[in-house]
Amino acid sequence: MSKRVSNRVAAIQMVSGHDIEANLAESEKLLHEAAAQGASVAVLPENFAVLATSQMIDCGRREAGPEPIIRSFLAEQARKLGIWIVGGSMPVAKRPDGSEIGDRVRATCLVFDDQGREVARYDKIHLFDAMVEDAHGQYRESDTFEPGEEVVTVDTPAGKLGLAICYDLRFPELFRLLREQDVDWICLPSAFTWQTGDAHWYPLIRGRAIENQVWVVAPGQGGQNSERRRTYGHSLICDPWGRVVTEMGEGPGVVAAELDSDQVANLRTRMPVWEHRRLKG
Repeated sequence: MSKRVSNRVAAIQMVSGHDIEANLAESEKLLHEAAAQGASVAVLPENFAVLATSQMIDCGRREAGPEPIIRSFLAEQARKLGIWIVGGSMPVAKRPDGSEIGDRVRATCLVFDDQGREVARYDKIHLFDAMVEDAHGQYRESDTFEPGEEVVTVDTPAGKLGLAICYDLRFPELFRLLREQDVDWICLPSAFTWQTGDAHWYPLIRGRAIENQVWVVAPGQGGQNSERRRTYGHSLICDPWGRVVTEMGEGPGVVAAELDSDQVANLRTRMPVWEHRRLKG
């Protein structure tokens, strides 16, 4: 397809289960919907293809090898639809330098351009080890995942993008480092639990957008993913003034909005909080 020149971005919400093929089929349908809505960039949620912890290691080894399924799928969809795709997160058993991890994997967000080329990789830095009052009870991502170390940005048709994943939202220093690299927007593929999302999803996203004067595009898992796991959903796009310009509830779907770069520039000129900082340590 011809190249899209647009700053319209889509956030894709899913209710992924334990069937990888079914998850990819649902992803394909929703990516087509995002393209039909005129998006030049579509952002998938965390764990869009692989949700079950028991599948992460084997899947991550395959994705790091010569015949990856999910990476090939994302490249093909980007080429076919003529859009950029931010691939939520998926397990990869090698570090960016090519070294093997061993008994764990990394939660990796890959970005593909509209020619299907892999142009950026971000490995989730902050891992969710927490007790939550839900049917699942305890989450220990560090048992399965090795944390990343690198802050990653990439130029897209919708402006300069900073990459973050889910639990990263609770660590404002990462967003500060992304802002220091002059990003226009930050994406946050997520799989927030229902309990933590209901309490913190909106205030944290709005706070990160306001204090850094950036757009935040936050696609999530949203529904009953398994017997013991319900995710919050409410995928949204928030402007740099902290206004939620589009959102949805639970269930699969797509929300899209134009990311106005002039709004970012004008706000930073009118209220130059970045220049007003006194504590920069």
